[in-house]
Amino acid sequence: MRAENERLRDEATRQRALAHHRSEFWTNMDIALGFPAALLAGAAGTAGLASPDARVPAAFTALAATGFAAGAGFLRSDTRRRANKRARHAWALVEARATVALTQEHMTPEILGDLLECRQTALAAYDGDEPRPRPS
Repeated sequence: MRAENERLRDEATRQRALAHHRSEFWTNMDIALGFPAALLAGAAGTAGLASPDARVPAAFTALAATGFAAGAGFLRSDTRRRANKRARHAWALVEARATVALTQEHMTPEILGDLLECRQTALAAYDGDEPRPRPS
């Protein structure tokens, strides 16, 4: 049981780090798509209202802004960022509980069962919009 506990702790450490990197990636992606969309939309509106000759370039700028916004919506980067943050916290809990369990002299099947439940919660953290409550 101790070997399984160590395996769970090591897996949790790897998965926590991976979820952290994915969360950072999706944060950067959200900014990389959202900021240009907002900037181009503002520029298109300003150019379109500035003069009649600038309406065609303003329309192309508006199309580019729409493309960035559509890309951000399609990729759902904000949703993915939140899911990876939830997963990071869930994996940190698995890692912490496994580390505490390893300090105990005797491993019991209940401790291992609790760790496996925490692992299932961490795996489920990537799905949906809300974390699933753990059974008491």
